[in-house]
Amino acid sequence: MGERTRVDISPEFFSYSRTDMEPTIVRLDTATPGFASRLETLRRKLSPEGDVVSESGRQKTIEVFGEPLSPIQAVEQICSRVRNEGLSAVLEFTEKLDGAKITAESLRVSSDELAAAHAVAEPAFLETVRRIRERVLQFQQAILHTDVTVDNEDGGWLKHRYLPLERVGICVPGGAAAYPSTVLMTAVPAQAAGVDQLAVVAPPTKFGSYNQDLLATCHELGIREVYRVGGAQAVAAMAYGVEGLPKVDKIVGPGNLFVALAKKYVFGQVDIDSIAGPSEVVVIADENTRPDFVAADLIAQAEHAPGSSVLLTWSEPLIDRVEEELSRQLAVLQRGELARQSLEQFGALILVRDRDEAAKLANQLAGEHLHIACDDAEELVNAIRHAGAIFVGPFSPVAVGDYVAGPSHVLPTGATARFASGLSSNDFLRSGSIINFTQEDLESVADDVLRIANKEGLTGHAKTITIRRPNSEEL
Repeated sequence: MGERTRVDISPEFFSYSRTDMEPTIVRLDTATPGFASRLETLRRKLSPEGDVVSESGRQKTIEVFGEPLSPIQAVEQICSRVRNEGLSAVLEFTEKLDGAKITAESLRVSSDELAAAHAVAEPAFLETVRRIRERVLQFQQAILHTDVTVDNEDGGWLKHRYLPLERVGICVPGGAAAYPSTVLMTAVPAQAAGVDQLAVVAPPTKFGSYNQDLLATCHELGIREVYRVGGAQAVAAMAYGVEGLPKVDKIVGPGNLFVALAKKYVFGQVDIDSIAGPSEVVVIADENTRPDFVAADLIAQAEHAPGSSVLLTWSEPLIDRVEEELSRQLAVLQRGELARQSLEQFGALILVRDRDEAAKLANQLAGEHLHIACDDAEELVNAIRHAGAIFVGPFSPVAVGDYVAGPSHVLPTGATARFASGLSSNDFLRSGSIINFTQEDLESVADDVLRIANKEGLTGHAKTITIRRPNSEEL
């Protein structure tokens, strides 16, 4: 969810035979020779590799750094300088990259500004925020890990304990649109886990930390730390701590390529949620799925610009009808042109042989969002192993997950759903074990500990056992 990464793709797999008014989304057939390589190109095209730079980006890096750095190199310089120089580097990069002159005094949004934004917010908007908060909170608390205690036979016990992180930083995008939903879908799971200190960073733009709806949402949720900084410099500031912005324990939330690469750079200094790429949706549909529903679902992710939208179906007539619907709907949408560009660059309508092949390809793509919109959708869920979040049936569009359902909309992208999970309240917990042995417990395992310790040559370990045995003559 949100703005993430843009990469340039070679046009060799795309046809541009239609008029400029119609989207030319690539059509693929699994029976066509070379399909596997085409699918791999499709799967990889939006990954946050960080090695592609546009001409405008090249000129910008020359202007800021004096040389045409790649995004990775630029992020390394930004993070290194913030770590060594602190707030001065943050303010310098904010001015050079965002064109905003922020001072040490104006870096943090004041409590009066937060309260004022809340006071003038539309009552209906605040009511919506409250309802969403309750839905998300209810779900996130229901899935929260709880402590587990196991009793030993001889009186001792073992415990696995979960404690909330003390301080979490939240990245909120603010380049092309305002995202109060990102605040809800990151802050509320953290609050469900019991995190006390939340620090929100958003770029100093009209869609970021100057956006009244965003500030009102933060105030409504009880968030009192909001900072006017974005990009890699915001990530570095939270990871290392600078004057006026204390270090956090974990950084979550979406952002552009520079945010993703900065999170990767500082991981280990702090924890992160993921290294996210652009939004994705895979839709599985059949001859009975409404083509207007499918087109709307594909466009919804494409309008993130960039966003990847893929249809898997064994009904060729449906593909024809979906193409018609795409043209009709794009013509009347506010962000229709941006969505059209994403569909042409990063979308695909794929004809598969049957449901089994659709499930196989969905698992291979391991998309951020998977919408199963065919007949017997609930049954097909059992065949899916890899997806960030699954939406089942015609009335479960991805938008309900983005905004209101309960699970967080911060999800793994770029096929990382094969090993990564969506953000949840449990990601804001740190677990640890507690071991309490009686003398009888220790004696019951002493021989096993001694045998392993001696095998490994760790006689000091062994001595901690023998010195505690009954009638021990150890000094």
